[in-house]
Amino acid sequence: MTKLYIAGHHGMVGSALVRRFRREPGVELLLRDRKQLDLTSQSAVAAFLTAEKPDVAIIAAAKVGGIHANNTFPAEFLHDNLAIAASAVHGAWKAGVKRLLFLGSSCIYPKHAAQPMTEDCLLTGPLEPTNEAYAIAKIAGLKLCQYYRKQYGVDYHSAMPTNLYGPGDNYHPKNSHVLPALIRRFDEARQAALPEVVAWGTGSPKREFLHVDDLADACAFLLGHASPPDWINVGTGSDVSIRELTEIVAKVTGYPGRITWDTAMPDGTPRKLLDVSRLTALGWQAKIALVDGITSTYQTYLAEKQAGTLRV
Repeated sequence: MTKLYIAGHHGMVGSALVRRFRREPGVELLLRDRKQLDLTSQSAVAAFLTAEKPDVAIIAAAKVGGIHANNTFPAEFLHDNLAIAASAVHGAWKAGVKRLLFLGSSCIYPKHAAQPMTEDCLLTGPLEPTNEAYAIAKIAGLKLCQYYRKQYGVDYHSAMPTNLYGPGDNYHPKNSHVLPALIRRFDEARQAALPEVVAWGTGSPKREFLHVDDLADACAFLLGHASPPDWINVGTGSDVSIRELTEIVAKVTGYPGRITWDTAMPDGTPRKLLDVSRLTALGWQAKIALVDGITSTYQTYLAEKQAGTLRV
């Protein structure tokens, strides 16, 4: 029996990991919520891991948000995510955890990196300013895993997912990511019979979107690999413009009105597409098509809203 600790199991990613590994035979899940364990406290994390001694750990916990949240709270995004990474990696090593998978983000790569972005473009140029604080923390976590692996021989490695969406996403009206923000905005506009929805920016930036259940499957795949790379991209290998994405969400939610664009709002990085050739070569590919994923996510949104469990 493998004892697997999932940090951040109540979040969108963590919940998907729990769903995935509950189907895996021979796996015992070790879970603690933030009331039970402060992941920013190195002493608390070290004591917990030493007492429980998991065989494997997945670090999916993070302070996350969209452009507005990252711009407004950069100190917290940097501090909290640095603290989580340092506490988890060092605590796992001290407790004798042999395998650890740290989850980062595609925002670790330079703002103007050649597209699609390969793993090798890390630290070759300036970051996108609107989420630099978050990106720096994630780069630090990745490097912690790389150097603990190099120095101590532990199998600590990282996965860099593209933009994620799916069940359990955060639908805060200001601090959410673009896809949940659009789902909420169009659903509320449909219900209120508003004649138009104002979208942020120009609509020209292109983004890649991966369903969170696909990410969870990729994590299981990587943990089953005997010698994974220090870090590896996880995505679909294709992207859409924000304008196209907005039109898809309008159609899925059944909104019949017009869409206008507030070009005074920031666009962020012009394009973020991951090169997933290394993961594909290992034998894994995403399975959930974007329209299908958005459709099922919208149904989950309605169900969570009805049940009063929507994360806002």
